[in-house]
Amino acid sequence: EVHLEESGGGTVQAGGSLKLVCTASGIDETETYCMGWSRQTPGSVRAGLALIYTNGRFSSLGDSVRGRSTISADADKKTVYLQVNDLGTDDTAKYYCAIDSRPVVAGRSCQFNTWGQGTQVTVIS
Repeated sequence: EVHLEESGGGTVQAGGSLKLVCTASGIDETETYCMGWSRQTPGSVRAGLALIYTNGRFSSLGDSVRGRSTISADADKKTVYLQVNDLGTDDTAKYYCAIDSRPVVAGRSCQFNTWGQGTQVTVIS
């Protein structure tokens, strides 16, 4: 069974930075997977932020974090990281890690089917 463990959330001052960490278990270490981050505030739909292949050969950042964020992966540790800088109060949300538990196949889009429990990020002014 695939399991995701997130960490790195917390309370930070506006203008500060956070590095979110997500480690996967139950996946084949020899395969490449698509993993990503989303966030959600109460009453809103979950919004995608970024995704990356665990071999690091493809990544994408969404408009809300592009230009102030970096997504990276460590395949050996089965871990992905999302560094978000210049945080604003509108970044306050619960951040979720996700994985498409099917190994990456050329031509097939990433479709997340497993989610972590989430880690809360609160930005205070």
